[in-house]
Amino acid sequence: VQLQASGGGLVQPGGSLRLSCVASGIRFRLHVMGWYRQAPGNQRELVARITSGGNRNYGDFVKGRFTISRDNAKSTVYLQMNNLEPEDTAVYYCHSLYGSSGAWGQGTQVTVSS
Repeated sequence: VQLQASGGGLVQPGGSLRLSCVASGIRFRLHVMGWYRQAPGNQRELVARITSGGNRNYGDFVKGRFTISRDNAKSTVYLQMNNLEPEDTAVYYCHSLYGSSGAWGQGTQVTVSS
């Protein structure tokens, strides 16, 4: 299993980023795909998750600012992040889950700062 995340970077408060995660080695369409984040000194937390059927759920802090989507033909999950805040600064990780089998990507850094 390989999960290759990209799209992180430095953005000003109020800006936007779109993260992408390309999966290989899995039957992507069957997997629950998620984005998690971890800031220094904090535990890893759920940002967003999308099931194989397209059901979505988000962390409480998202407050309508982020949208998770998936393209099964491309084995890719996206996280569109708008109205970013300094508190969103973290390493963002892609995650796949099928039954009890999960895998993590390598993470992409998102820094929100003026």
